[in-house]
Amino acid sequence: MATKKSRNRWVIGNWKMNGSLPGNATLLRDIAAVRSGTSKLGVCVPFPYLVQTQAALAGGAVAWGAQDVSEHTSGAYTGQVSAAMLVEFGTTLALVGHSERRQYNAETSDVVARKALAALNAGVTPVICVGETLAEREAGRAETLVGDQLHACRDVLQKAKGAAIVAYEPVWAIGTGKTASPAEAQAMHAFIRTTLHALDADAEATSILYGGSVKASNARELFAQADIDGGLIGGASLVAADFLAIAAAL
Repeated sequence: MATKKSRNRWVIGNWKMNGSLPGNATLLRDIAAVRSGTSKLGVCVPFPYLVQTQAALAGGAVAWGAQDVSEHTSGAYTGQVSAAMLVEFGTTLALVGHSERRQYNAETSDVVARKALAALNAGVTPVICVGETLAEREAGRAETLVGDQLHACRDVLQKAKGAAIVAYEPVWAIGTGKTASPAEAQAMHAFIRTTLHALDADAEATSILYGGSVKASNARELFAQADIDGGLIGGASLVAADFLAIAAAL
């Protein structure tokens, strides 16, 4: 059985819709200076910056990924990007089901599951995002919502045999400056791992990341929790010093 020490521990930055060629150059240069260690570091960037990111990070210790992937392999799907296309740019990670895509692009959990499977089939690690809104939490439905999102991904989680990553995003703590307490975050992460066990999805080998306004000031305490294997980092990933401080906390 895997343990927290033997599971992959990740800090993954999500740039969201931010960046510019000159600004990225400085940020990537500073991130690329990181030496390999016991944890893994990655950045998920907008599609237009994959070429620049590959050039800056190739051969180093930092992985790079995309913020979305199509559920389709090819065809008449204007504006979509397939997993095979991502692979051509050295992409090894892909976010699927981020709360902002669920909210603004009406992505259902079934669509998220198909995107995760498409990524996995192409050799790209899907980072499956799950989480609840404040209203859902206050209504006592947080575990129900997260459980349903995981159940929709049952097939891909089973097939992944621990190779997929799950990222828990309390939607009410993304970009708001709020964060779940370490105890609250751990409780949900423990629930997620229990659910993965129930889904026969190699729960002990699956990395579960916390993604709710992680900062250098709270990262160490969050990452010390038994079922938190790292973080999916938003705004702080746009500042190299902040991002690397969070990585150091892991």
